[in-house]
Amino acid sequence: QVHLVESGGGLVQPGGSLRLSCAASGSIFSINVMGWYRQAPGKERELVASITRGGTTNYEDSVKGRFAISRDNAKNMVYLRMNSLKPEDTAVYYCYVDFVEYPFGSWGQGTQVTVSS
Repeated sequence: QVHLVESGGGLVQPGGSLRLSCAASGSIFSINVMGWYRQAPGKERELVASITRGGTTNYEDSVKGRFAISRDNAKNMVYLRMNSLKPEDTAVYYCYVDFVEYPFGSWGQGTQVTVSS
């Protein structure tokens, strides 16, 4: 239902920052919640942060105070600003959106974030 393209991942030292961006295009339904998930090797995919159309945010406990999610509804984009990065933040980060009128969400291809000295 929509094509999601993430950008902004890379290699950063502990304590550093990255900003992930996700651009949504081709949607024929209204985007509802937008969010970021991550998956590290050998671990389950987990919700990192989400944001509703009205701007209500939700964060995984380990990233509270360090990460900030935001969205631009006019541009159909969602961002994740990641500060004070830790090695345990290393994972593939996936953009996710769901829709107001459609029961299935969509996933991006993922972008690798590696936090290492």
